[in-house]
Amino acid sequence: QVQLVESGGGLVQAGGFLRLSCVASGRTFNNYAMGWFRQAPGQEREFVVSISYRGFSTYYTEFVKGRFTISRDNAKNTVYLQMNSLKPEDTAVYYCAATTGGVVEVKSNPDYWGQGTQVTVSS
Repeated sequence: QVQLVESGGGLVQAGGFLRLSCVASGRTFNNYAMGWFRQAPGQEREFVVSISYRGFSTYYTEFVKGRFTISRDNAKNTVYLQMNSLKPEDTAVYYCAATTGGVVEVKSNPDYWGQGTQVTVSS
């Protein structure tokens, strides 16, 4: 089992920034590719970005390219999501996910989920 705990969400104005963190425990962190998803009210959860277990590969969706950056620190068992130039449409609960598969497999088949952290962007 892997436990994932997100933090760093909050309320920010459009154009602002936030950095989300996800701390993993329970298994060897650097065996897992990691990713971030989000779910807006009334919508399905959607994939945002993922990173390979060593951090050498990343996979972004188009709507966050150039604004969001994923990174990881395996020594701290933590993956980060730096979100810049936030827009009201980025408002959602953001979830961390982990998989023993690769950076692309995170999108389709995560093995573990965090509980989520709320991000609200005001206009």
